[in-house]
Amino acid sequence: MKKIILSAVLAIGLLPAVMAQTVIYSEPDRDESRNINFEIVGKVAGNIIVYKSYRDLHFVVAYDNNMQQISKVRLDYINETLLSEDFIQYPDFFYIIYQYQKRGVTYCMASKIDGKGNKIGEPMQLDTTQAGFSSGKIYSFTISEDKQKILLFKINSKSDKEHIVTTLLFDKQLTLLHKSRLTVAMPDRNDFLTEFAVDNDGDIAFIKESGTTQNDNINKVALITKKAFSDNLKLDDVKLNNLYLDDIKIKVDNTNKHYLVTSFFSKQRRGNVDGLFAYIWDKQQEKELLTGNIIFNEDLRNEARSDASVKTAFNDFFLRNIIMKQDGGFVVIAESVYTSSRGNNYNRWDYLYGSPYWNPGSYYYYGSPYSYYNYPWYRSNSFNNVVRYYADNIAILSFDDKAKMEWSNVIRKSQFDDNGDNYISYGLMNVGSEVHVLFNILEKRNWLLTDQSFSPEGQLFRKPTYKNLDKGYDFMPRQAKQIGSKQLIVPCMYRTYVCFAKIDF
Repeated sequence: MKKIILSAVLAIGLLPAVMAQTVIYSEPDRDESRNINFEIVGKVAGNIIVYKSYRDLHFVVAYDNNMQQISKVRLDYINETLLSEDFIQYPDFFYIIYQYQKRGVTYCMASKIDGKGNKIGEPMQLDTTQAGFSSGKIYSFTISEDKQKILLFKINSKSDKEHIVTTLLFDKQLTLLHKSRLTVAMPDRNDFLTEFAVDNDGDIAFIKESGTTQNDNINKVALITKKAFSDNLKLDDVKLNNLYLDDIKIKVDNTNKHYLVTSFFSKQRRGNVDGLFAYIWDKQQEKELLTGNIIFNEDLRNEARSDASVKTAFNDFFLRNIIMKQDGGFVVIAESVYTSSRGNNYNRWDYLYGSPYWNPGSYYYYGSPYSYYNYPWYRSNSFNNVVRYYADNIAILSFDDKAKMEWSNVIRKSQFDDNGDNYISYGLMNVGSEVHVLFNILEKRNWLLTDQSFSPEGQLFRKPTYKNLDKGYDFMPRQAKQIGSKQLIVPCMYRTYVCFAKIDF
């Protein structure tokens, strides 16, 4: 199949400049199974790297700047069924961090790979756990914003009264800097640990939260912090002032040495979403800077709602992205997402297992039944029914460093799909002067990629739908990944094959 390079010149409303998008497709690999899993790693040594797997087969595929495949290397040294795969990308190499179980022991390994898919040195063992058989995923990891600190951790919840948190802090070369084994008291029956983060100094922050029952509002929250080379935890209770939370996120502000904890809140238990809760903690002073709650006014509710009433306008919204600003302010992006089964709509209280780390059958877990992943599309009672997935309006809310709302805007859309969630929702592209929001719209039974963006001042630019894109390609913008200052890789389906489109802005 010939390579197709398309250019679309898009006028940008009030802006004097003209922006051109160039789209280049990779060729589908017809030797691959249609059920293949993939992950866009990023740009390594000038090549675009994609990881693919099928059952126990694992591959690294490298594309050049014209999306021509230059290598496909099988990782034949990984021959076990993996429990998870994660990736950390650097300019000249990347790591695949993977875990598997063998004879009751869970191994967490790392392999260093170059820009053509070849391993550099031998795989490294990061840690092991004697966990018994069929324990599922044990280890989770997060990285600092500058990618110089890597945090690997696991939580043992065998005891109801205390959980054991093991943290391993590595540098960029995967040299172990510090290992801690920490005990966190869990006096309440429904206490859970969630939302781990590591900053550029290697310091750690995470959340302890509690609800009256599982799958309920959160009525107690504590921020737990630990210095990089310390074995002591500092616990600070977050004053909720009789508010109920349910979608807690934590974000590191490395510029101002702050931690931001934010969530939607209700004034009543299992009530309608009334606004956004924000808590800012200062690292240097080791104390709370502010606690605030922003109530959404009627104008914003009217703008955000789809078919809901004004009072219930935000009940289906979940936090998707948090962008920190240099001055200590922040931008929150939330999306209305929900499902229905045989005509019955489900609200946020019907989603039992929001986090991909939440594993009720294991003593080792990371997550909470109160907190939700990017989407609430995890329900234990939906797998035997035909489920329709919805993704509607996107709310963009900007706050100053005092957690006061500066501006708000809403991107209006209405998406649904009965076959899965691959083609709905959105992807982000931050070019500095504006943030692009890419999503599909359904036109004559075909998905068409469209682009809207917002400026730092909150102005929304409604760009024309991408026209004259090659027919037969269905984009999956939710799984897109930015690989450069003005370059985005978007997976797409061509017939029954997965391929990738590079968009240059």
